[in-house]
Amino acid sequence: MPIVHDLANFVDTATYDDLSDEAKKQLKVRVLDSLGCAIGALDGGPIRALREHLADFGGAEHATLVGGGRTAPDRAALYNSALVRYLDYNDSYLAEGETGHPSDNLGSVLAATEYAGGSGEDLLTALAVAYQVQCRLSDEAPVRAKGFDHTVQGQYAAAAGAAKALGLDPEQIANAIAISGTAHNALRVTRTGEISNWKGLAYPETGFTATHSAFLAMRGITGPPEVFEGNKGFKHSIAGDFALDWSEEDLERVTGTIIKKYNAEIHSQATLEGALELKRTHGIDPSTIDEIEVDTFDVAFHIIGGGEEGDKTIVRRKEEADHSLHYMTAVALLDDQVLPAQYEQDRIEAGDVQSLLRKVHVTENPQYSDRFPDHMVCDVRIHADGQVYEMHKEDYEGFHTKPMTWDTVSEKFARLAEPYTDAALRQDLIDAVQELETFPAGDLFDLLSRVQTPEM
Repeated sequence: MPIVHDLANFVDTATYDDLSDEAKKQLKVRVLDSLGCAIGALDGGPIRALREHLADFGGAEHATLVGGGRTAPDRAALYNSALVRYLDYNDSYLAEGETGHPSDNLGSVLAATEYAGGSGEDLLTALAVAYQVQCRLSDEAPVRAKGFDHTVQGQYAAAAGAAKALGLDPEQIANAIAISGTAHNALRVTRTGEISNWKGLAYPETGFTATHSAFLAMRGITGPPEVFEGNKGFKHSIAGDFALDWSEEDLERVTGTIIKKYNAEIHSQATLEGALELKRTHGIDPSTIDEIEVDTFDVAFHIIGGGEEGDKTIVRRKEEADHSLHYMTAVALLDDQVLPAQYEQDRIEAGDVQSLLRKVHVTENPQYSDRFPDHMVCDVRIHADGQVYEMHKEDYEGFHTKPMTWDTVSEKFARLAEPYTDAALRQDLIDAVQELETFPAGDLFDLLSRVQTPEM
């Protein structure tokens, strides 16, 4: 039997009862966290462009857009996934050779659940499937070193989640995954060198095409059954050989994903927490800083520290700022926080942060690299006023060793949603997600439609 059919059987037989109580809890935490990120992104420039794009092109009104309006499910997946992703504040999963953001799949699952008239329990089960598929493929079949983007694993995950939410049969699920995995293999150049708007839109595009693939399979369109192991398939062309027995998989990988404390690239989180702890403990005045040294693990060094993915002292726009450890560390020390406001264009261009970021020096510590991804080890040393202040970190609040509580995530949600909701709607959304397994999914979509979208 082709591997894609083994995967399809796993997707088909997954049930809400298969989830542990902890996995159910963590799924709801991540839905709330993701919806906060989505609502907080409503006024982003690329989001406005997408909204104009959807308004111009139209689409059958089967699925709700966060902030009001309806469109075709694949386009809703594109837009709502873009909202979740745009701030770069949503969750992450760390594997040895891959880092992804499994909550990127929420837009696809929301759209397919609404189209199918599914329940909150159906939504959570489909989302758990998407998390499991993306995380396990990231573990066993990383593609970053081969020059491909982590959205490649997402094509399988989002298609699996959408197919599950639609209630497709095993043959249709296999075809949805095969179509999506064959047709859409993205390049890592999205996140190297000069970073463009596409950094925040690459996975939303994955959500769009994967959801579209699931609907094609629903109509009876078939895909290559040997997408994984066939001649010129995923293993042969991209990932290399790997073994993954889907009959042995559970739905628990969500418990190993991590939540961002700061609105910053995931590998920066421990560094930023350490830098802010040093500032607050010792009362460091940023204007007296002569140098900031960061020793970190290889993935952080190469992606955000000036390693193989480009010079991170050149920061001209949001997409470069939130992938520059130099900028994020500097702005954290100057502003005592890293939130969406730290990525406004005027803040990025300001002289104080542009000067301080050039005093940040990042190096890789091979011993710290050996401990990744189980730990996020770094040292932060701040040279200021003739003194050297040092902090060693191994994790941060939100890492899987220090899970973020429901109350803390609720506060994050409320802070992000405040500009676009009143207090009553925020509380209704928090309550709806907390009781999502019994809450009517249709009522959740109604709440999301009542969020206020900024005027064009």
